[in-house]
Amino acid sequence: MPKSYTVDDDNNDSRLDKWFKNEIINLPHSLLEKILRQNKIKVNKKKTKSSYRLQTGDVIEIYDISKFKPVDKKEKIKYLPKKKEIGYYDDYVIEDNENFIVINKPTGIPVQSGTKSFKNIIDILKNTKYFKNSKPFIVHRLDKETSGVLIIAKNRKYAQLFTSLFRIRKIHKTYLAIVYGKVDKSIKVMKDDLVYYENNKKNIQKAVSNLKIIKSNEVFSYLELNPITGRKHQLRKQLLNIGCPIIGDDKYFINDRKRIKIKNLMLHAYKIKFMINNIQYNFKARYNNLFEDFLKKNT
Repeated sequence: MPKSYTVDDDNNDSRLDKWFKNEIINLPHSLLEKILRQNKIKVNKKKTKSSYRLQTGDVIEIYDISKFKPVDKKEKIKYLPKKKEIGYYDDYVIEDNENFIVINKPTGIPVQSGTKSFKNIIDILKNTKYFKNSKPFIVHRLDKETSGVLIIAKNRKYAQLFTSLFRIRKIHKTYLAIVYGKVDKSIKVMKDDLVYYENNKKNIQKAVSNLKIIKSNEVFSYLELNPITGRKHQLRKQLLNIGCPIIGDDKYFINDRKRIKIKNLMLHAYKIKFMINNIQYNFKARYNNLFEDFLKKNT
């Protein structure tokens, strides 16, 4: 007989694989996929995928998995910011309310810690007055080198709400970018099949972004970009595909083109807008001084 679990409000909109690893047993993802293929985990009596989004009231049935051993979770070492560093973030706050905060993320710092980075936005914000009585929930990300508007939820309810809005594309983002070369005026929309790898398996994702030329010359172009889909490094990959990589991008560039030595990626999340409870929110984040100086001198 399988063991049954009913999804509560706290796990509404969570992915099945994340719920399983957090609530049942932390297994390698490849093994979890195998168990799902063997029909040993069902949701509402049906076979399902690891990416399935749980809904309150869903019944999850799990058949015998006692022979499997959990993977030990390595305890993450948290970054402890200095008082002076914490104070800097007052200047980055755009909006602060009981449910979420919006900041103008500085360039050069990741949203959360990783294998290549220790200092991060989340660990810094945890120590500020803005999260004195709550904890930060990540609802979307910006690359380490990308600056601009970033939303962080203060409770699980709003974290799930924002996650849902992003998934159904009800949150609209606008980016500004300075790229190499003169962008073809006929390009209004970029549509690509982007390649990514998961568990050593090649996958293809559709990517769509709107493009508007603000300024352009023979050497550089200043662009406004609206990603419709939300793929990893989407804009960086798509701009490389049209032969106009972003200035300062050390990952996606054209090998035989002379590149400018600059410490910042010239990609800025300028604006984000969405609606919650019939209230329209629209937040803008000013680009940094280096971005502004480059614009004045080169476009």
